[in-house]
Amino acid sequence: MSRKKVLVLGGNFAGLTAALAVRHELHGDVDVRVVSASDQFLFNPSLIWLPFGKRRPADITFPLAPTFESHGIDFAHAEATALDLDGRKVTTTGGVYDYDYLVIATGYRNNFDVVPGLGPGGNAYTITSLEDAINAGEGWRRFLRAPGDIVVGATQGAGCFGAAYEYLFNLSHQLGKAGLKRQVKLTWVSSEPFLGHFGIGGLPHGEALLSMFLKKEHITPVMSTAMDHVDEGRLVLADGKTIDFTYAMIVPPFVGQDVIKATSEIADAKGYVKVRDTYQSLTRDEVYAVGIAVAVDVPWQTPTPVGVPKTGFPAERMAHVAARNIAAQIRGEAPASRKAFGDIPAVCVMDAGNNGVIILADKMLPPRKHGLLIPGPQAHAMKLGFEKYFLWKTRHGYVGLP
Repeated sequence: MSRKKVLVLGGNFAGLTAALAVRHELHGDVDVRVVSASDQFLFNPSLIWLPFGKRRPADITFPLAPTFESHGIDFAHAEATALDLDGRKVTTTGGVYDYDYLVIATGYRNNFDVVPGLGPGGNAYTITSLEDAINAGEGWRRFLRAPGDIVVGATQGAGCFGAAYEYLFNLSHQLGKAGLKRQVKLTWVSSEPFLGHFGIGGLPHGEALLSMFLKKEHITPVMSTAMDHVDEGRLVLADGKTIDFTYAMIVPPFVGQDVIKATSEIADAKGYVKVRDTYQSLTRDEVYAVGIAVAVDVPWQTPTPVGVPKTGFPAERMAHVAARNIAAQIRGEAPASRKAFGDIPAVCVMDAGNNGVIILADKMLPPRKHGLLIPGPQAHAMKLGFEKYFLWKTRHGYVGLP
């Protein structure tokens, strides 16, 4: 019997893990190819430090090709442009590739359209891509030469609240180090219904803990609000109120890639793939999606819309589930590995400069049995250590390690 072909679209947390894991599951008896629009792995959690000069791009990236090649996986630096589900083919900027099993791990794009004035060349920075974080750093250095008030926030529909909070507290820490704390008014603007919601419904004592953090750092919160637009030096809220600033970092909502959105059989209106708890698409047993590319239903309604965070830890867990199921199918078995997104444990470290919070819960989304927030400087030390460990294990393709 001819060897089966597994094609993975995307090479970051979910794509890299899925490609290596399926190869390991089948002890190499499978042909795996990864097609990625980027030829670099990016450790996104460290983008919060890059604008302040705490990291360089080279510190948090590595080339994908050597990692894949050392594990017998083909790598194509190309972008997918069309999916032919019936023909089991993907057209890319580097050629057409066929597959027996397809794994979609194409990540996200920023949806700057939700608030006019955001975006590249706009009036506020963001940190959700390497280029964005580099630009935010250039703006930060200009700010230090001519300080003023600052706004940090997350728009309506955003889901990446953790990174926004981390940037807020790291920025506050940097203001203190620069001797600017007393002369800068720092405002936090969020669509969350309350402090510490994080897009996961909050955890016990989270609101009180975050309130204490903001009070200690003299940060003014503006909660449960939508943004209308961003002018130069001024954020205009949906209720007409304005907040002036010299520097602003605002996290937008994410959407899926256009090539996925165009494949309407498997995708929702935002370009995310609707999946079962096996991470197979709803209509195609041979098509999987993992990581941010997965559509997740928000299990609540809030006065201002908020999204759900899809971070590196659940991306890896989804990728392992998908890899086990693809391996089972290739062996002629039924996919038996299951773990719905909301049932994946929440494991996160929120950095705050020289402090932080360890966030643990038995499930990503409620209802939960257990949830815990552990504040203290050990969180900062843990984040630093985890960054080094994760980049080491990922660069070497050791995705079986915890």
